[in-house]
Amino acid sequence: MTATDSKKTNKASSGAHNTVERHEFNAEVGRLLDLVVHSLYSEREIFLRELLANAADATDKRRFEAQSDASLALPAEAPIIVKSDEKAKTLSVSDQGLGMSREELAQNLGTIARSGTKIFEEKLRSADSKERPNLIGQFGVGFYSAFMVADSVDVISKKAGSDEAWKWHSDGKGAYTLEPAQRKEAGTEIVLHLKEDAEEFLKAGRIHEIAEKWVSHLSWPVTLEEEKDGKAEFTPLNKGKALWSQPKSKVEDEEYAAFYHGLTHNFDKPAEILHWHAEGMTEFSALLFVPSERPFDFFSRQERESKIQLYVRRMFITDDAELLPAWLRFYAGVVDTSDLPLNVSREMLQATPTLARIRKAVTNKAFSTLEKMATDTQKSGDEKSGFEKIWGNFGAVLKEGIWEDSDYRSKIAAISLFHSTENPDGWTTLSDYVSRMKEGQKNIYYITGESHEALRHSAHLEKFRARGIEVLLLSDPVDSFWPERLHEFEGKQLKSVTVSDEDLKDIKAPEPKGEAANLDALDVRLKELLGDQVKEVRPTDNLSESALILSSDGGPDAALQQLLRRTGQEVPVSQPTLELNPRHPLIAMLAKKADKGEDLGHYPEVLMSLGRLQDGEHLKDPTNFTRMISDLLAGEAK
Repeated sequence: MTATDSKKTNKASSGAHNTVERHEFNAEVGRLLDLVVHSLYSEREIFLRELLANAADATDKRRFEAQSDASLALPAEAPIIVKSDEKAKTLSVSDQGLGMSREELAQNLGTIARSGTKIFEEKLRSADSKERPNLIGQFGVGFYSAFMVADSVDVISKKAGSDEAWKWHSDGKGAYTLEPAQRKEAGTEIVLHLKEDAEEFLKAGRIHEIAEKWVSHLSWPVTLEEEKDGKAEFTPLNKGKALWSQPKSKVEDEEYAAFYHGLTHNFDKPAEILHWHAEGMTEFSALLFVPSERPFDFFSRQERESKIQLYVRRMFITDDAELLPAWLRFYAGVVDTSDLPLNVSREMLQATPTLARIRKAVTNKAFSTLEKMATDTQKSGDEKSGFEKIWGNFGAVLKEGIWEDSDYRSKIAAISLFHSTENPDGWTTLSDYVSRMKEGQKNIYYITGESHEALRHSAHLEKFRARGIEVLLLSDPVDSFWPERLHEFEGKQLKSVTVSDEDLKDIKAPEPKGEAANLDALDVRLKELLGDQVKEVRPTDNLSESALILSSDGGPDAALQQLLRRTGQEVPVSQPTLELNPRHPLIAMLAKKADKGEDLGHYPEVLMSLGRLQDGEHLKDPTNFTRMISDLLAGEAK
């Protein structure tokens, strides 16, 4: 699409420098301009990012050209200046970059989607220079975002090495004009005559806010010029240094710490810093941090997505690119690439293979770093290592990956740390667990619940404790889910202790102490009275202290059922088996009642409630339970 020169008028009768040239966009270009202004960008403030990106490009271009032509050298100071004039309702962005000639103004601004930067970059493809500028513009439409906030736009530009300056003007509705202008220094100034509903962008606070968000790390200094008491005041708008673009060897620890604090607003020192530059099919720079402390609201946040910031050529794009999977969302940092367009949309991000390659590479690096830390910890046996602390803070998040990421499932399981009955206050790995398994033991056993401390005293552990079998103590909500997906580790299946213990028959336990009551009559009576609340009632020799337990012969274990109910999800019907300890005084007393045909009163419901409480379940009617207990105690007191 090109602009036509078919309608050109001279507003002065003589002299090229007194001529105003009027050019009309053709109909197709006019429609495209309307699309750019109203549909391409979702946030109006993006216009300032685009104009500052163009200014940075122009400055880079001049620095590059000066390598072969010393007369084009940049001034000692070449800041990009943003100037707000609230009286005139104008906002301007000026640079001392390469500038544009009349022809370039017509080509680059008079033809939509024709990018001077793109042409310039093509020109440099064969250039042999280590100082090749990292240019931002790709599609040539960013400049037109100015019309989202401006009724009209002036561009005054002077090409470096030329004595002529030219002014481009347009209201963005169908035509533009070109005329000679006055400008002392080489470079470009863009003046926006703001719309009434865009005057917020004249406020210094709003300009600082936009600059902090979008161009904080632009390599060229950006300065805000304001008039106060008749004098011009200049305030920096950016830090002028993209830390991730620097060689790692040149960055001081204090700089990393300052960057981390500014990025996360956390006060801790990062536990690990990843800083690297990737080359190959896709190039990018990355700077990631693992916090050493868990943010206080980390698990209360609604979103699970990673918030790693995506930059394109030092310009912030979004923190919603999901550069890391949700199970690595505790990482903070930035990724910067030159292989994506600056005005890339969220929809484009999800579809582009470039971003898919970056995600894969960043995820591999982030996980391999944790993997190495975990391996080093296992080799050294240092329980106070960095990985131990990271796991303590974010292990629950990492275990989400076992559930949802088939590519990393076994790798995450290999570095996961657990408390167990063998090491309740320390950590163990699944490999360590397997190495300690008893002869004849077929499975890796675990128990899940809300509290680590409560799990240590669970009645379900009595049969395992009697046999000297280690059990993993899992108290994170995700622990109710991931064992089902992992299924096995090093050839050993994972099994909840609340599931049937048929496979324990091959491992002998000490003979239980005390005389066992005959529970035949009691089992039948309880099954009749409890009905479909239980699948079966049976005696067990696996309890030494507790009167009973509820076990499952299949389906979700008790902890998972509770979690599903609390989140409002439907739970598959799975009646538990009521297992009774025939050597416990309570059960022996009930067996006598059953043998005599006496009424068991509240006891059947009380037994079920006790079993549920042991499994950490909240009773539906605690008031009724306390009344039943009170009635039973009152009866015993008579």
